[in-house]
Amino acid sequence: MGYSKPQKMLAEFFGTFALIFFSAGAICADQFLQSSGQSGLGLLGIALAYGLAMGVMVTALGHVSGGHFNPAISIGFWVTRRATTFDTLLYWFAQLAGATAAAYALRAVVPEPIWRAVHLGTPALAGGLTRASGMLIEGLMTFFLVLVVFATVVDETGAFGKIGGFAVGLALTIGVLFGGPFTGGSMNPARAFGPALASHDWLNHGVYWVGPLAGGVLAGWIYDTAFLRKT
Repeated sequence: MGYSKPQKMLAEFFGTFALIFFSAGAICADQFLQSSGQSGLGLLGIALAYGLAMGVMVTALGHVSGGHFNPAISIGFWVTRRATTFDTLLYWFAQLAGATAAAYALRAVVPEPIWRAVHLGTPALAGGLTRASGMLIEGLMTFFLVLVVFATVVDETGAFGKIGGFAVGLALTIGVLFGGPFTGGSMNPARAFGPALASHDWLNHGVYWVGPLAGGVLAGWIYDTAFLRKT
């Protein structure tokens, strides 16, 4: 028996909650350590928090909802007709709700001077980086993230049963290691939306929707067309 829509939405809510709570939380933790005169988590620590959270939650809840936790992944399923428009919108709602709840939870438990200093982990463009460059970076990183999702989770000949969640988590980790200094390494509109809403920081917010969604559409379409559809 398959899972119901409410069950799938709940899985997407909790999966996205965990993803944002631990990834944005790691940025707050890094700021707290540095403000206390200690060594911070650094880029590697923040990247691992994001990637491990994704890998764990995909492994834990992927069998319920598919383990998207990201509108850019969901739109890849939509463009390849693996999800209806209605179901995609339901997933987006659950994902944005989970991200928002996680951001407000962080705001409640992290000291205000700490979360304000990093805007609750809201991703931001590096100085001198244009919006176009930011969208391109986010789009390319998300392209490879969604490509990995299709190759390991969607493709029945892939490795979902063994390393699906691990591979997706690693794809996020390497994305942050590269993109973190330039764009914050979001690769997920929900990852940007929740902290932006809770911290009231909407600077360049469109970058984190346009880039990842375009990357998700392109990756889903290319993998589906080039590797899955029989001619």
